[in-house]
Amino acid sequence: MRYSSIHAALPVTISLTDCGKKFHAEWIFKNLSLEIEPQSKRVILGGNGSGKSTLLQCISTAIGLNKGSITYQTHQTLIAKEDVQRYISFASPYLQLIEEFTLPELLAHVAPFKPFLNNMPLPQILDTIGLAKVQTKYIRQYSSGMKQRVKLALAILANCPVLLLDEPISNLDKAAIAWYQQLMKTHAENKTVLICSNSIEAEYDGIVKTLEMEEYK
Repeated sequence: MRYSSIHAALPVTISLTDCGKKFHAEWIFKNLSLEIEPQSKRVILGGNGSGKSTLLQCISTAIGLNKGSITYQTHQTLIAKEDVQRYISFASPYLQLIEEFTLPELLAHVAPFKPFLNNMPLPQILDTIGLAKVQTKYIRQYSSGMKQRVKLALAILANCPVLLLDEPISNLDKAAIAWYQQLMKTHAENKTVLICSNSIEAEYDGIVKTLEMEEYK
């Protein structure tokens, strides 16, 4: 299915009500209620195994809850669960790219499903990612840091009002971290942003609203 464009500044409210997720008999988190206002910025903090990535996947609808509910609405109208993905872009080190593509081929493949902000042309996206010099190489030939740049650019530059990032500076060097921070300042200002982090401030520079996973064990 190809999606029609949704403006990134569209006001989307995400409501979490008494949410809980467990694997087998162990609760990863529980009793979590939160309302995320349109265009707000929030960081989900916790160490390895704290459940922050699981929570982000639940918010993205990739996995389900064991209790409670997560709803999306815009202009006081609930968004159907099957339509939520149209409003979300997501990046994580564990997500896989199509490694048989070159970068231009990957961008052309993604664009009909997740249109880019302001209908940004592919040459401009290549320039923004900073990988134009290796655009003829297959994605499988990229380093882990280069792949992470691509994942972040696909998410941040998507014309979606909700941006979910899981440990975004994983595999990035100092120069690439600065690139990520500038990309967020330039292109994520009007988006609702949720970032998972191991308390690495470079990942969520300037974001003051926090959710501590240890409070929901």
